Order: sequence, then C-alpha cells, then structure tokens
Amino acid sequence: MVGHEPETPAVVVDLAVALRNIARAQDHLRAQNLAVRPHIKTHKLAKLAEAQIAAGAVGITCQKIGEIEALLDEAPSIADVLLTYPILGTAKLARLKALAKRVRLSTVADSPEVVVGLSSAFAKEAQPLHVLVECDTGGRRCGVQSPEDAAALARQIAEAPGLVFGGLMTYPAAGGQAAATAFLTAAKAAIEGQGLEVPVVSSGGTPDLWQTRADGVVTEYRPGTYVYNDRSLLARGAASQADCGLRVVATVVSKPTPERAVIDAGTKVLTSDLLGLVGHGLVCGLPDVTIDQLSEEHGRLTSASPIPLSVGDRVEIIPNHACVVTNMVDAVHVRMPDGTIELWPVTARGRVT
Repeated sequence: MVGHEPETPAVVVDLAVALRNIARAQDHLRAQNLAVRPHIKTHKLAKLAEAQIAAGAVGITCQKIGEIEALLDEAPSIADVLLTYPILGTAKLARLKALAKRVRLSTVADSPEVVVGLSSAFAKEAQPLHVLVECDTGGRRCGVQSPEDAAALARQIAEAPGLVFGGLMTYPAAGGQAAATAFLTAAKAAIEGQGLEVPVVSSGGTPDLWQTRADGVVTEYRPGTYVYNDRSLLARGAASQADCGLRVVATVVSKPTPERAVIDAGTKVLTSDLLGLVGHGLVCGLPDVTIDQLSEEHGRLTSASPIPLSVGDRVEIIPNHACVVTNMVDAVHVRMPDGTIELWPVTARGRVT
C-alpha cells in the first residue's frame, strides 16, 4: 500500500474502470458469439490478465516471448497463450520450446522461413506447436498478401514435422472489417478446399471493437487498449473520458508566462507517439491547453489564453497511447475500488525479446 499522493510523474490506473471495461467488452463479444483473447501488451500486468480470464477470456495474446515468460512466472494459472509475432533464431526458438512445456501455446507465421524454423525446433517434441497463418487484410504490416498465399502456407504448416495448422490471424486496419472478412472468407474456403480444417480465425483491434459483429468467419477477437482506453480512442469515438482507466499525474514545476507552463512529465512517461493527434495528451478539465512539446523530463503546456494553473498544481493527463506509457514505468499506482492506492509492478515491462 502506498500513500494517496504518489510522487509525480506517476501512472495511475483506476481498477474499477479497467474491470468495467473488461466486463463490457466481454459481454459485447460474447453476444456476437466471439471468443475473447485480450492482448496484454496494453497493461503487462499478471493481475489484469487473470481478471480478463476470470471474466471469460479463452486465453491471452502476447507479442513477445519475454512477456509470456514474465506473466507465467507471476501467474502460472494462465493456461492458453497466442504469440502474435514471427519467431526466428536459435535462441528464441529454444525459449519457445520451453514455454510450450508450461502453457498451451500457439504462434503465427507469414513466410516459409518462419515455418521451417518452427518445424526444426518442434520436430522432435512430444507435443506439436499450433501455428496460425498471419494475413495482411489491409493493415500493411506483417501477413501473407492473398488468400491463395494463406492456403499455400497453411499446407506447408500442416505438412511440417512438429507443427499443426491452427487457423488464420489478422490485425486489420481500423475500419477495415469488411475487407478483412472478405479476405478471411476466401482464405478459409481455399484452405478447406485442400481438405484442411480452419479451427480458429482470429481478428482484433480496439478501434473497431464496438462495431464488431459476427461475420460468419471470425471466431475470436483480440482487443488490447480497451482495458484502459486512451486519447486516440477518444478521437475515434470508441471511448469516453469516463472509460479511460489510465492517467498520467504530473506536477506544474514552472510557469514562465501566463500562457505557458511546464510539467514534470516528458517523453519518459508520456512518450512521443502522436497517432495523428495534435499534442501529447489530453489535460483533463483543460480542453484548451495543449501539451505541444516534450523533452525527456519536461512537458510544455500552452494555450491562447492564461492557463489556470500555478506552480505546484497537479494535472491528470489521458495519454495519446496508453500501451506505450505502461511500458515506460516499473510500476503503476492502482486506485482500488475502495479508494486505497496499491503499487503494482509492471510484470512484463521492458521484455523486448
């Protein structure tokens, strides 16, 4: 337990809001007959991962091997993990094999090279590794480029020693559900035409979470930022300020002019992510104030009119991108439902491999 006034800058999580967000999303996706597999990159906390599973999630999604290792060390009850990142290299494949002995593990591939590496690592293992084909349905990041490519890679996975074809996975562009559905439907049909089953079709993304509807092909959904929400989701209309469960608390340390103030939160806590927005976060209660500039330890607040803040005042900021903020600190201050504050170490913070 810590005091009610954490030293600033501090990342503060309102647990009641986070739990409400978890329950609301679970109810929405359940109503669409979609399994929920939340992405823990947003919070990186074992306790929140356990809360998501307790709410009904079928498992969790991780982006890095180190995230899974850290979470299992703290929460061995986590039983099912999808690793949505191509794994390459002898050292990482050895760690992947070790993880597969601790949890029901699946991963993704979008190239023959990744499949060959996974097969070489798991060919002699007692339990095969389930591998999903990652599809680029418009996000233009990783992923095979056509349904025909998806079918060909699915066949390679199914025939590779030590591997089992596990289905299809995509992270579509915001607003791109229709394009994703068309791609995945065609890919699923092509794969089934080869005599293979497609047990899982996994999609995700918080920006389109509340517009997501059953489409006859997607079977599970991987929301991430929904647990906290952030300014980027406010701008998209996907959340309200009351839904934002993570805030950065900062102190005004200087006010050189009436229209300019400086806070003790810079790039080391707010990050430099803009995500197409103007300014580096929303100062709660002061909509006309812009955080127009960050250095490592300073944030500059500006306004066309005098800013109603004095040196020593505290402000709450909804960051542009909550996921990165979580990874910037060793621990978050968690406001419990009874109003007390607990300090929770960020379990998977900094696990970059």
